[in-house]
Amino acid sequence: MKKKEHFDKKKIILTIITLILFLIVIFLGYLVLNKYVLKNNFENSILPFANKNENTIFTIDKIVLFSGADSKTKNIASSNYTIENLYQYTDIALFVSSNTTEKNLENTFKRVWIDNIKFNTTPSLGDAKLYFKSINDFSKSTFDENNIIQDSLEFNVVSDNETDLSEPNLYNNLANPITLTYVNQNIKSDYTITDTSSPITYDGSLLKKCNVSLDSINSNISFDVNVINNLDQEFKCTAFIDIPLTDDNNKTIYDGNINIKKDTNFIFYRYK
Repeated sequence: MKKKEHFDKKKIILTIITLILFLIVIFLGYLVLNKYVLKNNFENSILPFANKNENTIFTIDKIVLFSGADSKTKNIASSNYTIENLYQYTDIALFVSSNTTEKNLENTFKRVWIDNIKFNTTPSLGDAKLYFKSINDFSKSTFDENNIIQDSLEFNVVSDNETDLSEPNLYNNLANPITLTYVNQNIKSDYTITDTSSPITYDGSLLKKCNVSLDSINSNISFDVNVINNLDQEFKCTAFIDIPLTDDNNKTIYDGNINIKKDTNFIFYRYK
């Protein structure tokens, strides 16, 4: 009798385990199928022209990033330095290329603008914003409050041999990059540095002197780059950018500046 009871309990346990494993398999299958359905729906509804071989005309194939820091006001006394508005900045250059070097109506710009700006990871210290920046000022700590991008930025598409690149102008033949700057202001204000044993350098090392941890200014942004070519075809590409505070050589912004060149493959999908 005891053997039978033991056998029945073992059978019940095995049945329960089998049922649980079956439910897990069903659940995992549902997740995989649901992911496939969502991907398929996305491609069919949002990317109706997603055949890469035929419709990938534009790509962002290179990004250059330069990160540094500075302070808007510096009050120097005999025994200390007072920092006002300590800010960290990252200059961004996006290089758009086309599927052929020969320029025609299909692979040249008619309109270009950026929108849908998102700060996906926001710094816990400071106030981060995105600005247009002249390529002539790239890697300089200057930025113009008049160039802040609120919701979107439309570039002037030009074909002149010489144009004013201090304004948001882009050559229609893709000759110059899209240049922006990310600025995180007021990381520290009215902050006094009492250690004057070494000279103050107004670069990323200022963050270390002001006891700003890299985790507190970590950030990630994204935005859409929209293009209309001279055939009136419309394209969109989402660029994702991690604000670089370290590089592949274990250098950090505390060492001064970070300069990174990245090969990318951000694809413009045609949607009209």
